[in-house]
Amino acid sequence: MTADAVLLIAFGGPTRPEEIEPFLANVVRGRAVPPERLAEVARHYHAIGGRSPLNAITFAQADKLRTALVDAGSPLPVYVGMRNWEPYIADTLARMADEGRRRAAGLILAPHATEASRARYTDAVAQASAALGTRAPVIRWARDWHTHPLFIAAAADLAAAALARLAGERRAAAVLVFTAHSVPRTMAAGSPYETEIAASARAVAERLGHRAWQIAYQSRSGGPAEPWLEPDVNDALRALVAAGTRDAVVVPIGFVADHVEVLYDLDVEAAATAHAAKLGFVRAPAVNDHPLFIRMLAEVLREAVQ
Repeated sequence: MTADAVLLIAFGGPTRPEEIEPFLANVVRGRAVPPERLAEVARHYHAIGGRSPLNAITFAQADKLRTALVDAGSPLPVYVGMRNWEPYIADTLARMADEGRRRAAGLILAPHATEASRARYTDAVAQASAALGTRAPVIRWARDWHTHPLFIAAAADLAAAALARLAGERRAAAVLVFTAHSVPRTMAAGSPYETEIAASARAVAERLGHRAWQIAYQSRSGGPAEPWLEPDVNDALRALVAAGTRDAVVVPIGFVADHVEVLYDLDVEAAATAHAAKLGFVRAPAVNDHPLFIRMLAEVLREAVQ
């Protein structure tokens, strides 16, 4: 399929304090999330400045991708659609149709596949396309990229820089803790989510030649009676201390932007857990607009375009 546009899709986030509550209402619509959990997450947003950096990071990724496509000989307009906030997926598809775009290469900015990171997004695209009828641009999705060499190289580069912040004699013994968003076990069982996270983490650790690593989950939002993926990152950090570990380097491999789950759940909560347990704690950034990650986006989208 020869495409005439690129579509990046992300979760979305509030851009100012008054948007936090309506944004969270969008996120949980149709799901039984306890009100106290919503109030807690709202406090997280207020604690990091009353907004999410996700939208700004996503548009920075889109801008740099646009330049990378030009440099690679595939100049194409890059559109951004958000599932839970402006610019909504439906509005972006309508804009694409109005501007005459008929075929687009699409990519969801989540490395690992589960219902929450794939099906809900593709369903939103399908619903918006149905509303547009024959005007809707056809979307061809990019291939999976959780072990793409450039994604792994970007994550490894950032993890290496985080490791370098430790004293030399403690660096080799530090444990890399790769984190991803927890999901209900029933959801994980119907997807390759855990397998893909493990593949990404293993690839980064192998690229670094670092043997001490593990996977932990974060940002659980369900009721206490429902089993979710574990161990929680805070429990994992405490267990490392009990095992005699002196330092942990947390790598948010399941995220491509430093948004609230990273800035609060890791930088505030997990860091406090580590401090209380007297565990050295360093957090690697998400890939954000790392040049290697942008090159990867350009590569997989050019494949889909051609």
